[in-house]
Amino acid sequence: MRASISSLLAGAALVLWALSGAAQPQSPVVYTAVVDGIIHPVAAEYVRGAIEKADAAGAALFVLTLRTPGGLVDSTRDINNAIIRAKTPVAVFVGPAGNRAASAGFLITIAADIAAMAPGTHIGAAHPVAGNGEKIDDTMAKKMASDVAGYARTLAAQRKRNVALVEQAVTESRTFTEQEAIGAAPPLIDLIASDVPDLLAKLDGRNVARFDGRRETLHTAGASTHAVDMTFSQKVLSAIAHPQIAYLLLMLGTLGLTIELWSPGAVLPGVAGGICLLLAFFALQVLPVSYTGVLLILFGIALLILEVKVTSYGLLGVGGIASLLLGSMMLIDSPLPELQIGLRLILPVTFGVSAILVFLAQLVVRAQRTPAVTGTAGMLDEVGQALTDINPGRAGRVQTHGEIWTATAEQPVRQGEQVRVTGLRGLVLTVRPDRQEGARL
Repeated sequence: MRASISSLLAGAALVLWALSGAAQPQSPVVYTAVVDGIIHPVAAEYVRGAIEKADAAGAALFVLTLRTPGGLVDSTRDINNAIIRAKTPVAVFVGPAGNRAASAGFLITIAADIAAMAPGTHIGAAHPVAGNGEKIDDTMAKKMASDVAGYARTLAAQRKRNVALVEQAVTESRTFTEQEAIGAAPPLIDLIASDVPDLLAKLDGRNVARFDGRRETLHTAGASTHAVDMTFSQKVLSAIAHPQIAYLLLMLGTLGLTIELWSPGAVLPGVAGGICLLLAFFALQVLPVSYTGVLLILFGIALLILEVKVTSYGLLGVGGIASLLLGSMMLIDSPLPELQIGLRLILPVTFGVSAILVFLAQLVVRAQRTPAVTGTAGMLDEVGQALTDINPGRAGRVQTHGEIWTATAEQPVRQGEQVRVTGLRGLVLTVRPDRQEGARL
């Protein structure tokens, strides 16, 4: 009897413990990610993956901290599509103070469920430009601007944001501070927050309209945050897409392949140069590159090589260095400071590559001018000594090149006389007396 009562009490205790555990609500989880740089395919892949992780974990909110000068339209659309399809509400936070979300970043901000900015930030300037930096005609420019403006208006209308100002940001490259964005009627953003914790505090209990029209109330009080970082491969590819890294890879790749062409079989310069060039081409697809700059760099390298082979009294060398400098400064065609390659990098790289190319070219020319030391060419004009008398029509022996050879001569040669090799047929030398004054063996 006592055993059954004890079992009943133990079972009741377990039921009460389970009920008490079920009654305690789990603290909400907020997933966060940071994009600090150009919007390109790697950034799009990173954001998509982070949103998928937030959806899988049932997060209460996904916060994307955005700091960007802009990027590719296709990658921007990929990110916005991921935001629109997300099960988790998505907040885009432009911050901290002093940063901006320009061009592509502006479109991503407009597409978010919640758009927030930190004090001292700005958004806008979303006018499209050619991705390769080339000049485009007025008709094509209008088509591009009209297409992006239509896309931006669609996002703004669905998100109940100021459609007119969004269109002006695209067609007139307007920018807006956080106060201008929140003060517009209707506003461009939803709120101003100093940082992510402040944003979460202000969003708690807020009713948010999703892109499909559903309403959802956010519960972010006491939420724990889970940061989603880039994978190692994403970090590497994102770093390569930096203008200065892309420039270094282009120069090193060109230098490596040039060395391989000069000395076939070296292998290492060719392999390293090929890898650098492939990585550079990947980065240059993301960046607004001027093909004129690339051609000037290649032309400058060609001039430096010709300087060693052609007598130009330094003109080709000066032209090559000038071409490298101009090409390096023109390589990235963008007014944004984040995309510029500074002279602090251009000058040492240009003069360093120029010095290496000139030095290697001199070594090649010097090697070509050095007399051969093997084969028939290596024996011609060698000096030796007759070991026997050599008469026309009769062979004798001579010592030359550290070896004893059978030799013939058109003139009589006395034993012990110094001779000079004038020909080689098979293993028989043709020699003549070398009776120059002062000559020594």
